[in-house]
Amino acid sequence: MDYGRKKKLTFITIGLIFLLSGVEYAVILPTIWRFLQTLDAAPYFLGLSLSAFSFSGLLSGPLFGFWSDRTHGSKKIILFANCFEIIGNFMYFLGFSKWLLLSSRFVAGIGTGAGSSIFGFLTRITAPEDRSTVFAAVMACRQAGLLIGPAFNLFLRLCDFQLGPFVVNKYTAPGIFMCVLWLLLQLIVLLMYYDLSGRNEGSEEEKQEEEERLLVQSNDTPESYGTLPNSPAMDHAIANGNLTPPDPPSEQIKTSAFQNFSAAREYLREEVVVLLTAQFITLFNQTALETMVTPLTQQYFNFGELENSVMYCVCGVEVIAGFVFVRWLSKKVEERVVLSIGLLLANISCVWCIIFLANPQGGFSWQLTEFIIGVFLQVLGLPFIAVAQVSLFSKVTAEKTQGFSQGIRRSVGGLATILGPLWAGSLTSNLYVMLGVMTGLLVLFTIMMAFSYKRLVEHTTVEHTEE
Repeated sequence: MDYGRKKKLTFITIGLIFLLSGVEYAVILPTIWRFLQTLDAAPYFLGLSLSAFSFSGLLSGPLFGFWSDRTHGSKKIILFANCFEIIGNFMYFLGFSKWLLLSSRFVAGIGTGAGSSIFGFLTRITAPEDRSTVFAAVMACRQAGLLIGPAFNLFLRLCDFQLGPFVVNKYTAPGIFMCVLWLLLQLIVLLMYYDLSGRNEGSEEEKQEEEERLLVQSNDTPESYGTLPNSPAMDHAIANGNLTPPDPPSEQIKTSAFQNFSAAREYLREEVVVLLTAQFITLFNQTALETMVTPLTQQYFNFGELENSVMYCVCGVEVIAGFVFVRWLSKKVEERVVLSIGLLLANISCVWCIIFLANPQGGFSWQLTEFIIGVFLQVLGLPFIAVAQVSLFSKVTAEKTQGFSQGIRRSVGGLATILGPLWAGSLTSNLYVMLGVMTGLLVLFTIMMAFSYKRLVEHTTVEHTEE
């Protein structure tokens, strides 16, 4: 199979992985609270269960990323991580105690750590100028899963039968449903996912030319000789006198991706700190608003499950459309420009919410209009910030340790998804304080970005400038 076909199948598989992660969120979240209530769980158990999922992903992301950087592969990691998704969802299906449900979300959350390996893999096989479009497509797949997930709940809630000794009802059905989907995905990963070596891979002729070029350029580097033993490119270079024969295999030197690696030197640089701050603030604000929305719509508009489902569906369509637009826009302008647009929209949204939602005025129609505009602006800015900061982060951190770096980034995001709901949940009755802090965080990030704007460029460019 040629390289292009392998790459296409691999991208499809990655899209399915993120699609399923969105579907899982959409089918588990609407029923987990009711499920916990049937098991006599206290209200705080809902927060614990949701946080457990994020917490285990926060821990596993850097570990899986480190693993992928050391092995230069991601297929085995994905297969291993998916096992936790399968086991965790099966535990959710069993669901005979509140502690088992809590444990099930913790176990399933470990599987999300594979995302760091996937983003590291995508960084290695895509050219910098194409990275934003690829990341936008991957993120849109998860949003598509969030969009179609509620449709599965339409038939899952009708389940009421026995499966051997197990009861399948509207509470346990999402667990066995996702367990089956992750099992099917394992088969797809086995058959369709390829650990591609890098973005320079192509036809045999292209690879031979690339090998010869690298060998000639590194004539004085013994460790590079052993990487391509007995290749046609090496024989050709030696015959033309462009390269001396390599040392015996016993003298080959293998370098580790983490040789001379310093976490402080890599992650405490100005531009990296700015992008990690973007990751935290964006997800903190997003999850805080998601937590606030349902109580707010119930209090002011008397929305039920149907109205909220329609609202989330419309938001999902808007987000996907936003990712499609960002995919196009990123080909025209730099990522830092895209990030600036998203930041502007996020600031406008928070200011709008403070003015119009913290203390709604007017009749029902006017209040509903204010709410819709606020949500629209908030959702509109998400794709710009999400895609731009991930793509920029991949360019300002070392490619050889990209898996670990993406794991750090996702862990920062995981911390935000834990703290955001806790912050909003405790202040739903005091929106001025809640929204004021969120706006303050955005202003802080705006100032940081303004001072660091010139450094938000590809890593090699920064190095060249400093030299």
